[in-house]
Amino acid sequence: MPEFRKCKNFNFREFQFAQTMIFAINEINKNPHMLSNIKLGYKIYDNCGTMDILRAALTLLSGLNRQLREDTCTETVQAILGHSGSSPTIAFAQVVGRFQIPVISHFATCACLSNRKEYPTFFRTIPSDYYQSRALAKLVKHFGWSWVGALAVDNEYGFNGIAAFIQAAKEYGVCIEYSEAFSSSDPPNRLQRIIEIIKQSTSKVIMAFMSHREIKLLATELYTHSITGLQWIGSDAWITDHSLTDSEGHKILVGSLGFTSPKAKISGLEEYLKQLYPSQFPDSQFVREFWEEVFNCSLNRTVNTQKQPCSGHESLQNIESQFTDVSELRFTDNVYKSVYAVAHALDMLIKCDNDQLSFSNESCIDPKHIKPWQVLQYLNTVNFTTKKGERVYFNKNGDTPARYELVNLQFTIRGTMEGRTIGIFDASLPERNQFVMNNIPVVWGNGLTEVPVSVCSEMCLPGTHKVLQKGKPVCCYDCIPCPEGEISNVTDSIHCAKCPPEYWSNKQRDACIPKEVEFLAYDEILGLVLVLFSLLGVFLTMVTTLVFYCHRETPVVRANNSELSFLLLFSLTLCFLCSLTFIGRPTKLSCMLRHTAFGITFVLCISCVLGKTIVVLMAFRATLPGTNVMKWFGPLQQRLTVLVFTFIQVLICILWLTINPPFPFRNLLLYKDRIILECDTGTAVGFCAVLGYIGFLAISCFAIAFLARKLPDNFNEAKFITFSMLIFCAVWITFIPAYISSPGKFIVAVEIFAILASSFGLLFCIFIPKCYIILFRPEQNTKKHIMGKTSNYDIQY
Repeated sequence: MPEFRKCKNFNFREFQFAQTMIFAINEINKNPHMLSNIKLGYKIYDNCGTMDILRAALTLLSGLNRQLREDTCTETVQAILGHSGSSPTIAFAQVVGRFQIPVISHFATCACLSNRKEYPTFFRTIPSDYYQSRALAKLVKHFGWSWVGALAVDNEYGFNGIAAFIQAAKEYGVCIEYSEAFSSSDPPNRLQRIIEIIKQSTSKVIMAFMSHREIKLLATELYTHSITGLQWIGSDAWITDHSLTDSEGHKILVGSLGFTSPKAKISGLEEYLKQLYPSQFPDSQFVREFWEEVFNCSLNRTVNTQKQPCSGHESLQNIESQFTDVSELRFTDNVYKSVYAVAHALDMLIKCDNDQLSFSNESCIDPKHIKPWQVLQYLNTVNFTTKKGERVYFNKNGDTPARYELVNLQFTIRGTMEGRTIGIFDASLPERNQFVMNNIPVVWGNGLTEVPVSVCSEMCLPGTHKVLQKGKPVCCYDCIPCPEGEISNVTDSIHCAKCPPEYWSNKQRDACIPKEVEFLAYDEILGLVLVLFSLLGVFLTMVTTLVFYCHRETPVVRANNSELSFLLLFSLTLCFLCSLTFIGRPTKLSCMLRHTAFGITFVLCISCVLGKTIVVLMAFRATLPGTNVMKWFGPLQQRLTVLVFTFIQVLICILWLTINPPFPFRNLLLYKDRIILECDTGTAVGFCAVLGYIGFLAISCFAIAFLARKLPDNFNEAKFITFSMLIFCAVWITFIPAYISSPGKFIVAVEIFAILASSFGLLFCIFIPKCYIILFRPEQNTKKHIMGKTSNYDIQY
């Protein structure tokens, strides 16, 4: 048999766990209401690694060295409490699981141990790392850290814990810059490689899923390389370990955050621990080593002659030691609950409390013949409440409810580091209520007073969206401004939202504002210019009317059909005025008025011109011998002609307004950033009919005037009418492509320009020559002159 290895250091925490187990067993044995007439016994095995753990487990299974002193003890062990580490537990739990022996751990947190197929007899009073990993990921997300490094111990505990953390971190949108693992037994070059990775990384937050041994080595090495400014996130295996202060670089770990088991109080434990003496356990090597470590003495001078001898009667009452410190009974309380869980299972088994799990219909189990698999069955149904009111039970995977305290490593007055509770996490609560922060100041890594920042890319402000950088994690991105018409009103938006049809993005691209409504208004330069030209046309028309009225008895006015001339001047006035209806905000009334008024007034105007052209032509024909045409186109017929032509247009407009009238229309398609408020024609047929009828009259008038253009000068008003109709037709022919190609409010400007141009053409071509004769050539405004010119022309002809 190989010799047992001796441990290098004495672990005070593990010794406190062992004494707590003894305390709980003694407490249960004194309880008359639990396991009456039955006493619990125990055996504690020392270990310095996985090999010794397996040796102890095989010893329990084989029955070697049982050293049973009482005949009342069962032949086989009923349950195994421990180990504190996940890796040793994994090593022996599978072995003892084959023999249906329950294993209850107070500190083995590896999520892999929840696999009931691999570890069918494993239970624990500490939550699985699955919940801790998710809580740590939620903690990272809570403080806005999206770019973190991950380190783990090179074993199942570290690999499973960091894998669960990385998976949960991805769900919360947190990216891992690097993920590395090492062990305290690894060669130095492996740790040096990790130091170089940390030095070159840009993340300022490191998640360390490892034990106190690895974190001490890492902190010391970082301290040696003067690498500071890091925020540490720790697993429960080291975050509250009192031995961290022993490491050289422990100051680097100040400000670390991590989840751990809640604090607890065990009544009477402190007094029990302080009353410990070697004489109580004369055969215990553990107690002897503990006593020599605490008092720095030797109970047996032959063993260590370098230390002062001690009697074993020294007192722990006034000794400050990690062993007697019960201010933070976190994992120690789990040991206490583990003992009581086994006791409750045995109690139910002996009392046959659960009929469904009774193994004999006739009688209950004989305490001397209890089998481990029977205890295992009852452990699955254990459900009790501790003295402090905490409910203890196991789920189908052997796990206990996940409750944690968030601790922050801070310096104490004594110069040591202590985990101060700053929040809680309860996985049994709804998602939004699981994590709660207390109103307690937090000490951050490297002495920072504000929350450190650890992101691959700065947050994208409202008005921008994230675009991933090629070949990098999703947390590395560029902030690109939103396109026109799209906004983002939250930070770190992954896309831009389009504004509603009647809204447009502001300059900052963080809000949708109503689009600017555009129409040809009176207060803009273009509208003002058109209004001035319209009023100028009205003014010139009125001046012409006044000139004609003052000289209405003169031959020039009388010879050119003064009645139709005045009616034409009146219609031209209406044409100039109707152009004003096209300016301003379109309304239902203005849309109907502008098109119908335009159509009717222009038909009235063209009808008058057509009547004048026919009169000129008929008057010339009447002067020929043997003709009597003028009696068929006298004043009455002229009035009726104008009336009939105009009435037809009025009828077309009435039908148009009745069937589908023009209406104001918000054009959202022409421009993206503004709305064009325009008048929709309603039905294209009505609009085309109105324009077509005007065009028909204009062409007819032009044709007749063209035929009469070579009549004698006295009567040749047709020559001027031809020019006016030529201008009129040219304007409206060019109007069509200009109307189609003009955008927005310029369509209305093109319509007004066509109206004004054609109206000015008629006014200037027909009336200006006459006004010139009336005002500046009065000698030609005589009947004799007109008649004389006619005779001369006839003779020459």
